[in-house]
Amino acid sequence: MQACFGFTAFQGSQAAIIERVLNGQHALVIMPTGAGKSLCFQVPALVWSRRRDPQERPLTLVLSPLIALMKDQVDALRRRGIDAAFINSSLTGDERRARYTALAAGEFEILYVTPERFQKPDFRQALAARRIALLAVDEAHCISQWGHDFRPDYTRVAEIRESLGNPCTIALTATATVAVQRDIIRQLGLAPDQIQIFHSGIERPNLRLDVAEVWGESDKLEHIRSVFERTPGTGILYFTLIKTLMRFSEIFDDKRLPHLVYHGDLPRNQRRRVQEQFIEEPEHLVLATNAFGMGIDKSDIRFVIHADLPGSLESYYQEIGRAGRDGLPAECILLYDQADLATHMEFLRWSNPDADFYARLHDFLKHETESINAFGLEWLRERLHAKQKHDRRLETALGMMMRYDVIEGTLNPLHINHIHDLPIALRDSNALAAKLERDQRKLLHLVQYVKLDGDRQQYLNDYFMHEEETSAE
Repeated sequence: MQACFGFTAFQGSQAAIIERVLNGQHALVIMPTGAGKSLCFQVPALVWSRRRDPQERPLTLVLSPLIALMKDQVDALRRRGIDAAFINSSLTGDERRARYTALAAGEFEILYVTPERFQKPDFRQALAARRIALLAVDEAHCISQWGHDFRPDYTRVAEIRESLGNPCTIALTATATVAVQRDIIRQLGLAPDQIQIFHSGIERPNLRLDVAEVWGESDKLEHIRSVFERTPGTGILYFTLIKTLMRFSEIFDDKRLPHLVYHGDLPRNQRRRVQEQFIEEPEHLVLATNAFGMGIDKSDIRFVIHADLPGSLESYYQEIGRAGRDGLPAECILLYDQADLATHMEFLRWSNPDADFYARLHDFLKHETESINAFGLEWLRERLHAKQKHDRRLETALGMMMRYDVIEGTLNPLHINHIHDLPIALRDSNALAAKLERDQRKLLHLVQYVKLDGDRQQYLNDYFMHEEETSAE
């Protein structure tokens, strides 16, 4: 471990997790951001691969949800002399075929892919030549419909495990309530007695948690400036809406406050430049949506400010987890404007179309395909809800249909090639209503946290460590 990673000892439960995995036993690992989750699968991967003849060495396969992070993770491993690679849609056809050939020939100790890659026959064929010693499921909360970043593609993980011969599996995440933990285990295709849960808790004593109630943007700006003045150094300022972020960026420009800007609508190469500048140069402030932060390996972030209400306590905890990873004091401040609550209520409605909406949209897609392809998204939106043109349920529903293979084609620009039947998941009105209720309950927990007079760290402990029904009392 010291030769590859530079550490002389394990911390926390790392040694116990690694020992269990090396014994071929499954584990669910819940650790705060920056606590060393990746070592829990990287060390076993190296132990197994370096004990074998290179022609026979087993492979550790890592399922990761974010293409943007794979290159950074693989580059870091390769700098340490570890034969790691990724295969995803960012590669050219020639690059992808070369990696398939290398994979089948026994190269790579660790391989990063998304779950969608298993839909490619040429990938499955190359992978069939290898023995999978370990399946690591990163950001495992994505598996669970109770999680804050559910990805329907992850519902195939049990099927993927079976196709790989049900290898030893380790699932890892920074945030998982008790309900999410149970759902992760179920979605992996495992029984509770087959997997051990390692929960490192969520205590980060060097983080100072605070909430400030504000009234309007000018009040927000004053609080933000006061944080800058008393807490110099690197910081992240999170916004919910891109338009609000850009408005504050203009204000910062006017006041000659240097800053970076990061959001999901920026071109990929520009996002990467901002991310690299933030990581490599000292004392930067970045104004960002929650698209920023995953995989940011910067230990000296001194403050994280939420200028808007975050989406959930899970999102909030993951985002503040990027502060103070060097163990030194850091501030985490949430600015609460009651008007932001209305925005989140609208987001909840947009992100939870009901069964009738899915059925109506499916009917349009099936019978008006030619017109949709000719006139695009706004034409379709006007016909679905002409009097509510700002309604964004359509984007959610199309995204879910794409993920569940109901439609084939592209979403931007909208062009539909083929339409399949709606799956039960998008027709079950009770299940869809239950998900909306769960999302509403998460928002309630967040508001309770904001309004709390007591110990905020204890509230977070209760939320993540106890049954959801208990923490909602």
